Amino acid sequence: MNRNIAVDGPAGAGKSTVAKRVARQLGLVYVDTGAMYRAMGIFFLERGLSPEDEAGITAACRDAEVTIAYQDGVQQVYLNGENVTGRLREEAVGNMASRSSVYPAVRAKMTQLQQSLAQRTPVIMDGRDIGTVVLPQAALKIYLTASVEERARRRFRELEEKGEACVLSQIQQDIRERDYRDMHRETAPLRQAEDAVQVDATDMDIEQVTERIVSLYRERVPQVAQREQEGK
Repeated sequence: MNRNIAVDGPAGAGKSTVAKRVARQLGLVYVDTGAMYRAMGIFFLERGLSPEDEAGITAACRDAEVTIAYQDGVQQVYLNGENVTGRLREEAVGNMASRSSVYPAVRAKMTQLQQSLAQRTPVIMDGRDIGTVVLPQAALKIYLTASVEERARRRFRELEEKGEACVLSQIQQDIRERDYRDMHRETAPLRQAEDAVQVDATDMDIEQVTERIVSLYRERVPQVAQREQEGK
């Protein structure tokens, strides 16, 4: 039975945070595809590659291996055997991941691994093209979004809490530029799948968004709700 959930949407909409909560409630394996692309971003940066160097990035893909493992219930991302989880949220890494992910070689490598994971176990994946490319047959597809202003405020607070210097207006501009790149790239652009349910989280907290998705899932996959009821 197909129990997979695909969550797509722009940067900063809360996809990862919500997907982790939904995974715990429904007993699914959470796969942060954005983290996988960021790991590739780290690899390209370490190689001294420019985001515009498609040939160099395409060639480098052959030497990169990104894997996912769980330690004490927490997802860990490994790049060629090294745990790079702690570096994934760096601004430079995020920008490189966004700009390099437009290249077919990068997306092909990631898509293959992501589909393999979903075939082995029920998953919830979040990213930019999960419902349209990676898991087009997912039991439930969600397009999670929020206004640019709200997404920038969330990122600003996150960076402030880490003690990193940041400017709200610059974060807003970065988000707008990233949205444009994601939506206008030639390969697998960000768009809402025709059968996806849009959830606008601008005025919703994490718990409300989580419950909305869990409710939709139980409606789409009634066998899950039935098993939960039988287990009570």
